Amino acid sequence: MSNDIEVTMQEDRLFEPTFEFIEQAHIKSKGQYDAMYMESIRSPEKFWGDIAEDFTWKKKWDQVINWDDAPVAKWFDGAELNITENCLDRHLETERRTKKALIWEGEPGDTLELTYEQLHDRVCRAAAMLREQGVKKGDRVTIYLPMVPELMISVLACARIGAIHSVIFGGFSSGAILDRVKDAESAVVITADGGWRRGKTLGLKKIVDDAINQTDIVKTCIVVQRAEVDHEMKSGRDIYWNDIYPAEGTAFEAETMKSQDPLFLLYTSGSTGKPKGVQHSTAGYMVGTHTTTKYIFDMKDSDVYWCTADVGWITGHSYLVYGPLLNGATIVMYEGAPNFPDFDRFWDVIEKHKVTIFYTAPTAIRAFMKWGNEHVEKHDISSLRLLGTVGEPINPEAWMWYHEKIGASRCPIVDTWWQTETGAIMITPLPGVTSTRPGCATTPFFGVDAAIVDEKGNEVPDGKGGLLVIRKPWPSMLTNIWGDLDRFKEVYWSRFAEQGYYLAGDGAVKDKNGYITILGRIDDVINVSGHRLSTMELESCLVAHPSVAEAAVVGFEHDLKGEGIAAYVIVNNGFTQSEDDKVILKKFIAGEIGAFARPDQIHFADALPKTRSGKIMRRVLKEIAAGRDIEGDLSTIEDIAALKKLAASAKV
Repeated sequence: MSNDIEVTMQEDRLFEPTFEFIEQAHIKSKGQYDAMYMESIRSPEKFWGDIAEDFTWKKKWDQVINWDDAPVAKWFDGAELNITENCLDRHLETERRTKKALIWEGEPGDTLELTYEQLHDRVCRAAAMLREQGVKKGDRVTIYLPMVPELMISVLACARIGAIHSVIFGGFSSGAILDRVKDAESAVVITADGGWRRGKTLGLKKIVDDAINQTDIVKTCIVVQRAEVDHEMKSGRDIYWNDIYPAEGTAFEAETMKSQDPLFLLYTSGSTGKPKGVQHSTAGYMVGTHTTTKYIFDMKDSDVYWCTADVGWITGHSYLVYGPLLNGATIVMYEGAPNFPDFDRFWDVIEKHKVTIFYTAPTAIRAFMKWGNEHVEKHDISSLRLLGTVGEPINPEAWMWYHEKIGASRCPIVDTWWQTETGAIMITPLPGVTSTRPGCATTPFFGVDAAIVDEKGNEVPDGKGGLLVIRKPWPSMLTNIWGDLDRFKEVYWSRFAEQGYYLAGDGAVKDKNGYITILGRIDDVINVSGHRLSTMELESCLVAHPSVAEAAVVGFEHDLKGEGIAAYVIVNNGFTQSEDDKVILKKFIAGEIGAFARPDQIHFADALPKTRSGKIMRRVLKEIAAGRDIEGDLSTIEDIAALKKLAASAKV
């Protein structure tokens, strides 16, 4: 039996960047991209060294890349710096001093705007506050906040003081917080009384208390007063932010950090097992996030940039905080849900703040499609000039809707592939150069030597699915798993240790033009009677049917086939959910892909079980398909009532 992942999806449409976009782009031609890419692969020391010259360093590097202790990379080895001097201080010497750095909008409609000068002041004050609470260089600070300005300020204050920030998405359970606090040995936690979500308040302090009351590690809990949610304050440990926040004008000199010093930990989610604290260093991450932001989003001083990700995820770290600030951008940050008070909230934000660059997830795009075009058409979103997508492969139908309805068929779409571990975008179109294809991440970014290989590490022919690997170190790469170097080597580097390849964990296929399409996680491949099928392709096929708004496909144990296919479907408005409709959808997949891909089960759902970040919890769907009771942590699921209804209906 072949281990190749079968590729069934055919997509040949190409969309060229407009002449107007090309004329103003940082990179204007394929020839320019090719030359820069080849230098980044053949002479990475020169390529990245030249880029790094533009930053503020306390001491220059001895070596651009030290790979002697592979797989631990030492980028800009020997250098000393502080990333906040590059995010903030250096802009104060230019016209950006009075430029808007942050435009924040709360879910209830309250707003705050901060210039670079004002953001710098607030970060210095927060850094002084942390120092006064005993936080010092190398300490870990856990941050569990809603999407409020204090979240960005806390992250930067930690970096300025030399503390390692560990941001936890404000939807995780107390158990998840406890695991992460204990693993990082965090003596300080920053949280809030609560936050807003769909018009209701979520009590964050209570969730934190349920965690930190079980350990004596946490000595200080700083509480931001945001949503007037009832909570307890433990004497000697808990203290309000406003009670210890210094007066305006408090200076704080940035701590000197070595290039390899950890900047942050970000724990990968999971319901079982020890949490995995992905560790990123300072200098390489800085250069990587700056450069990807500049070229992939074609960032200009005139842009108003909105990445919808929460800072609790890597996308929020790299493309809401660090990357945009390193480029001196104006950043939009929104606290709440996309459908409160109505389904047009995102388009209202874009119109109000004249957003020019919009970066969001395919899950959100599919929800926008289901909600209907009328919510988009209420608003003037013509300020948009570039769109992006992140988080998972995007199906062609959603890509086309995004292109036509949001981008007015003129905005390039950068469909980006990357991971928590990679730190920055790895495979992506460049908007002034790349002919984009719906659902295709296209080509590697500078310095990214990507390949599609078989189980032995040999490159597979074009058009064959295989394992995505990276063959050379890149600046923003992870440098360790916190406190567990052996696990770092085992998880990411052991499979192809002889070749020295990083295993991404995704399946992919490359065409004759060098375009790479991501097929989804390797563990999301279903083996049906010897056919290895990508769940992403099956989902894309279902969504191509006019009745389907969104779909999720999982495998389950099957007595005859080894694995069966279960599909969970949300229908568009106006379509029914009958047994006959299930037959129609099964025939549709069989006709589009082949009889072997016909689903064994189709379940209609009001909503798919997703975390608050929009990721589908596939393990839950697998348990439903197998007829098992749902176990494990469900605290991050957005709509638990819809999940219970789906589970009950599947047993009927």
